[in-house]
Amino acid sequence: MARLHIFDMDGTLMPGTSAAMEISRQIGMVAEFRELDRALSGGEIDSYVYARRAYRMWSALTERHVAGAFTSAPWLSGIREVWADITARGEHCAVISLSPDFFVTRLRTWGVHDARASVFPAFPFAPGAALDPSGILMPESKVTIADELCARYGVGRADCVAYGDSLSDTALFGVVPVSVAVNGDDHVSGLATHAYAGDDLREAYALVADA
Repeated sequence: MARLHIFDMDGTLMPGTSAAMEISRQIGMVAEFRELDRALSGGEIDSYVYARRAYRMWSALTERHVAGAFTSAPWLSGIREVWADITARGEHCAVISLSPDFFVTRLRTWGVHDARASVFPAFPFAPGAALDPSGILMPESKVTIADELCARYGVGRADCVAYGDSLSDTALFGVVPVSVAVNGDDHVSGLATHAYAGDDLREAYALVADA
């Protein structure tokens, strides 16, 4: 039976950081996004409010900024190799992230079969335009999208492996039988069936590749 491997991005494939933070470095707004991250982690705002405020602060964002952020981000080693091995086994892999699609979908060029993320308008952003809340993912959206992907690939939740690091991954960890906390925090440490600390995705994947 084929399996579906589902990867979180922020904090997981990019340990200790996020797409928003890497973009903020490109535009000189690190302090502003640290405060936004603090409000989100403290429960003061939800994912949609975070995205709406980020969208406003990204009013002058360009393709060059995003490309620079993606290239300079501290990715785990071995991502392409893991996805190539999953493909060679006849299995499936996807990234589901709450981050903007204009960043996350770049991972498709590395070999992941699908990449789902919060939907933002195309560049350049229209001044004063509102962000459509229906396109912004919440943590529970990961379960809904996982079910959609299962239907596409002809597998079930019982055939899924989830990889994540934090609170946004708990809903998905709670419905799949196998999960890997990758440099995980307290939110996922008690839910994950496996735990990995390090900087190489191949080592995390090895915990479940032949299970």
